[in-house]
Amino acid sequence: MKYSKEEVMQFVQEEDVKFIRLAFCDVFGRQKNIAIMPSELSRAFEYGIAFDASAITGFGDETHSDLLLHPDPETLMFLPWRPEHGKVVRMFTHITYPDGTPFECDTRDILRQAIADAEKEGYSFAFGAEQEFYLFLLDDKGKPTKTPYDEAGYMDIAPDDRGENIRREICLTLEQMGIKPESSHHEEGPGQNEIDFRYSDPLSAADNTITFQTVVKTVAYRNGLYVDFSPKPLADQPGNGFHVNVSVSPGNNIQDMHYMIAGILNRVCEMTAFLNPTENSYARFGENKAPAFVSWSRENRSQLVRIPATPESSKRAELRSPDPSANPYIAFALVIYAALEGLKDKAELMPAADINLFYADEETVKPYKKLPQTIKEACAVAGSSDFIKAHIPEKVLQIYCNQ
Repeated sequence: MKYSKEEVMQFVQEEDVKFIRLAFCDVFGRQKNIAIMPSELSRAFEYGIAFDASAITGFGDETHSDLLLHPDPETLMFLPWRPEHGKVVRMFTHITYPDGTPFECDTRDILRQAIADAEKEGYSFAFGAEQEFYLFLLDDKGKPTKTPYDEAGYMDIAPDDRGENIRREICLTLEQMGIKPESSHHEEGPGQNEIDFRYSDPLSAADNTITFQTVVKTVAYRNGLYVDFSPKPLADQPGNGFHVNVSVSPGNNIQDMHYMIAGILNRVCEMTAFLNPTENSYARFGENKAPAFVSWSRENRSQLVRIPATPESSKRAELRSPDPSANPYIAFALVIYAALEGLKDKAELMPAADINLFYADEETVKPYKKLPQTIKEACAVAGSSDFIKAHIPEKVLQIYCNQ
């Protein structure tokens, strides 16, 4: 349900809400928030709530540190793990300078602009996210270990799969918040899990991705566990993926799908610094179903992009290179711009790679371009890209390339 400002004010009064969290992300997608009292809500809607931006990565220094948070009433969510009496709600925000000018490092606003640009061209996109994560035990001092919560494998069941009840609690919590998980299961790695979501508009999908990570961490902590979303938590085990499923309308036919995929493949190397923004990201590529080459196919999970086997009415493309360290607002925005470019230019799609690239010899893979192999290489490609410079503010690009 999407609320208006008036409905939020009414909800807070009628539901005994005592704290309102105003949430935002730094440039890397790490969620931050400030909690305000109900008496401050009208001021937040009218003027915004000031905060010290100098303490947030990439947001500025002490000489220009004042920014304002403006709550988005449509994103109101009840936090069900907080007390029933004296409830806590959360809203995402957009960020401005004191004079009302949009703040260029507000990555949620970058995605909003991408959605608006697509609508001007007559297109709308839908996104579905799949995120993997590991559950690890804590030591006797409550510190994280690298000991997996179980030794189960892909789609195993209890008692081998000890994460079953954790996933159940996560899914039920998300449902209480109005987010609809589609499926959940144990993944290939020991203690590794995956939860998938239904399609939604890009902004809601990105908000839900941020919310999902918060819920998973909260549920894990309540159960005496540590959750790890990093791309490669264990060197000898599968990494964590953040598979991005995308479809476009109108005209979501196979030809438009091919144009969209061609646009993504044409720009994916330039986008990689944002889809895979840590050095650890590159330890995942090329094994355990994580792609290493710029390629596509139908159903084939060794490819960068695949078209899953689904009814024609729900055809989608799945981009398999991103990992959970990516900022979903930037990732989705870049995917939209790349897909839009392919659609507008009627870009020619390379032939499908109907082979298993994980086991192919050197001669077989020679025609396929490799994804960047390190964060340094990915940043060099992004830094010289006119496509990236057209859609990502210079300040954000420099923060990523100089981290």
